[in-house]
Amino acid sequence: MSVSTLEEMRDFTLTDKDFNRIRKLVIEHTGISLSDAKRNLVYGRLAKRLRKVEIGDFGSYIQLLESPAGESELANFTNAITTNLTSFFRENHHFDFLKSTVLPGLLRENADTKQIRVWSAGCSTGEEPYSIAMAIREVIPESKKWDIKILATDLDTNVLAHAKAGIYTLERLNNVSDERMKKWFLRGKGENKDSVKIRPELQQLISFKQLNLMKDWPMRNQFDIIFCRNVVIYFDKPTQKILFKRYHGILKDTGHMFIGHSETMFKVSDDFNLIGNTTYTKKY
Repeated sequence: MSVSTLEEMRDFTLTDKDFNRIRKLVIEHTGISLSDAKRNLVYGRLAKRLRKVEIGDFGSYIQLLESPAGESELANFTNAITTNLTSFFRENHHFDFLKSTVLPGLLRENADTKQIRVWSAGCSTGEEPYSIAMAIREVIPESKKWDIKILATDLDTNVLAHAKAGIYTLERLNNVSDERMKKWFLRGKGENKDSVKIRPELQQLISFKQLNLMKDWPMRNQFDIIFCRNVVIYFDKPTQKILFKRYHGILKDTGHMFIGHSETMFKVSDDFNLIGNTTYTKKY
């Protein structure tokens, strides 16, 4: 069925111009680059918002998002688009800061133990922990012989299986540079030519485990770095307070924590210092 036929059957019309404006907003506010293949997903997610706010067309909805009056709806927009979506080097400023500041600091602070521990909480299909692993190896190559372990957890066993396999279609690599593509991915052949696989030297840094954040955490040791991005937003404020208190307890005194683009600790937790865009250090 053609796009035009689909549009005729829908409540709203999503023009090429509107779709491109939406893609621009998405990459500005989430760091995710949406391919043409995501057009139906975008329609399905945002048509619900148009009905909710009682707006009759995508153009008017985009005008709302781009206006000062649309600030609260912008949060709903990003949440609608990003539910179950992830990408390599999403919110790339976190990985830039990891490489420029956090990892050099750990090279000094942990020089005696030569040990680094990282937790990717809510890792989904694995793009986040693999991005962390790439950033670490670009600063601390295997030849330095450091003991580096990344724990990647999620509640969903299906996404964990995908993550552990480390196989992705090429369209999932929009945010990956050609240099990283050559260095960290193996290109499929034949019927798998449109897929890539993470190189084993990155996979061996990561342990994928199922974990319900609301239940017991079996980890015995503290972490140098915690990524928990676009996860706590799905919990109410009292639960967020509990989670951030638990994160504080399992983060080392000199540790760093990263949260998502639509999340904040403001009026939720006083246990962390904001030092950058959704980037925190532990108060102790």
